[in-house]
Amino acid sequence: MNKSSFIIVGKHTVVEALKNPRRKVLRLFLTEESKKTINREYQKTNLLKDIKIHFKSKKELDKYTASDQIMHQGYVAEIEQLDNSILKDFIKENKRDLTFVCLDEVTDPRNIGSIIRSAASFKIDGLIVKERSFPDKSKLLYKAASGAMEYLNIFKVSNINTALKFLKNNNFWIYGFDTSAKKNFSEIQWNGNNVLMFGSEGFGMRPHTIKNSDFLVKININNKIESLNISNSAAIVFHYISYLKKNVK
Repeated sequence: MNKSSFIIVGKHTVVEALKNPRRKVLRLFLTEESKKTINREYQKTNLLKDIKIHFKSKKELDKYTASDQIMHQGYVAEIEQLDNSILKDFIKENKRDLTFVCLDEVTDPRNIGSIIRSAASFKIDGLIVKERSFPDKSKLLYKAASGAMEYLNIFKVSNINTALKFLKNNNFWIYGFDTSAKKNFSEIQWNGNNVLMFGSEGFGMRPHTIKNSDFLVKININNKIESLNISNSAAIVFHYISYLKKNVK
């Protein structure tokens, strides 16, 4: 295995990687049935052209997922990382009505993968994460994202607060989501350039990150329930903002 390569598993995860012209798939491990499924579902686009395929039984493929307790569905691939997206360059090329999501100390790969899936589904412009703590080779993350890793700009930064200060200096409003906030997020118009800040699963945003937020907002829920899972919260917010952009002028 090449130094920069890693393993992903699952039908949607592997197929979307094969469909992405920017993604290099080094090796493909398939059952005979999964190969037939790909050929049947993608007859017009030969996804397997020039791909080195190794046929395996389901039991042989289990060794790639046993430690993570996830289902491979007969699809395993060795891939290389995509080229890094550069936040400064992206903003120069796309200056108006951008919406980024930023994760502060969110560590669970399944949660991050689910957030990526929702962000791509509702056309969020990019995800900002701390490079050192982002599990970018995690099978769990890729499986939870269900192929959405191929469709979302992911900006890895060395310091979250430095990135937030840069964004504020480039006409972005920073909205921190916090259960103690007084204003519901649906009271915001969501015009212009915005960053949606979500803190860690257990402790929320760090004090320094809160200081760099222009506004604190929350999702109003049943007061008998303490909080929502972060990936559920993010999906609600992404859908609402996507709806506003489509339907409100």
